[in-house]
Order: sequence, then C-alpha cells, then structure tokens
Amino acid sequence: MKHQQEEEKNYDFVYYLLGLVTGVFTGAILDVGMIWALVGGVLGLLSAGLFLNVLVKGRGEKA
Repeated sequence: MKHQQEEEKNYDFVYYLLGLVTGVFTGAILDVGMIWALVGGVLGLLSAGLFLNVLVKGRGEKA
C-alpha cells in the first residue's frame, strides 16, 4: 500500500497580507505624505516575516 500524505494548507499569506494592510493604514494615518504609506507597508511586510520566521518557527513540528 502506498502511504499518502495529507497536504496541509499553508496560510502564511494571511500574515503577510495583514502586515501589509495594517502598515499601509498606519502610514496613511500619519498624515505626513503618501510615501509613508508605502514605508508602512514595507515595514508591515518585514514585521510579518519576522513574526513567521521567529515567533511561529516550530508550529508545524510534531514530536
């Protein structure tokens, strides 16, 4: 018999999307220019990447 592995769905894009949206929203609220909305989006994406790679690092490992 073949051993079939179940595919786990990867929802990492949700973290990146949430970081991007909140970063752009925060940058737009600062009201110093639209360039800060872009800077906020980049910082939001970097924060999401940091969160996924450092804080949620071992979530998929099973003993």
